[in-house]
Amino acid sequence: MNIRSNPDTTLPAVTTGPLASSRKIFATPDAAPDLRVPLREIILSEGAGEPNLPVYDTSGPYTDPSVTIDVNAGLPRNRMAWVKERGGVEEYAGREIKPEDNGNVGASHAAKAFTAHHRPIRGTGDHKITQLEFARAGIITKEMIYVAERENLGRKQQLERAEAALADGESFGAAVPAFITPEFVRSEIARGRAIIPSNINHAELEPMIIGRNFLTKINANIGNSAVTSSVEEEVDKMVWAIRWGADTVMDLSTGRNIHTTREWILRNSPVPIGTVPIYQALEKVKGDPVKLDWEVYKDTLIEQCEQGVDYFTIHAGVRLPYIHLTANR
Repeated sequence: MNIRSNPDTTLPAVTTGPLASSRKIFATPDAAPDLRVPLREIILSEGAGEPNLPVYDTSGPYTDPSVTIDVNAGLPRNRMAWVKERGGVEEYAGREIKPEDNGNVGASHAAKAFTAHHRPIRGTGDHKITQLEFARAGIITKEMIYVAERENLGRKQQLERAEAALADGESFGAAVPAFITPEFVRSEIARGRAIIPSNINHAELEPMIIGRNFLTKINANIGNSAVTSSVEEEVDKMVWAIRWGADTVMDLSTGRNIHTTREWILRNSPVPIGTVPIYQALEKVKGDPVKLDWEVYKDTLIEQCEQGVDYFTIHAGVRLPYIHLTANR
């Protein structure tokens, strides 16, 4: 393990290097030979004839010794090509970054800005843009092919004992197949039983799927601290989370430098990033909930979507006159 970044820069640096007794390998889906789906191969016994064990890998390029990490430039934006080849998107100037986006932080406490800026993209006209829209139209995307290969751990066919293993136990109503196909992924998304959190502006993302008929996923929470916090620490928190298997990461930062910190995390994250938008929205009105209106909240959602946030936790309450509507839910 080592901590490194571009030698021409000083901040920030993050943890890199292979995990113990493991190596990075890649699987290539038959349906899309241009894709490289990451796996971690655990070396069980060198030279003793025991086959290595492929497992799901969330660590991105940080555990690949052939990759030089430069967090000042961010990870490669490979998925942007997939989005653009489907068409129906355009670049635009995006929303102007305002002082309140970073808690009106003064120059002496401002975090180092991420300088490798990318213009946001958006859908045009009536073109499909989300994985749900494509799924319901019967279209299998590269994201769907990618996650099917991940869920199968690189296998090209079902295991010999897969059917027996599925029959041995309680499914609790799930319908997990012996082998995950891209079509199964598409159908589960179309039915509303699974999601691929993948903002088109988070092009650094390695797609993953969440749903009752897929592998269990783990979320990790990070965020700045009133005691100690820096861009370097937050990016390294994200890296350590995915090294230990987090499938998604939520940035729960509050206070100063929220926008800048989130930009560094997103540009260097291979997993979906989520937020609780009301945290930043409250900072914009200096913590006064009376001043928190829809325009401030909507502006925060747009800001974070343009950066590439993949999912939100929306804190909402139900007014007393509408409680009866929830009785049978």
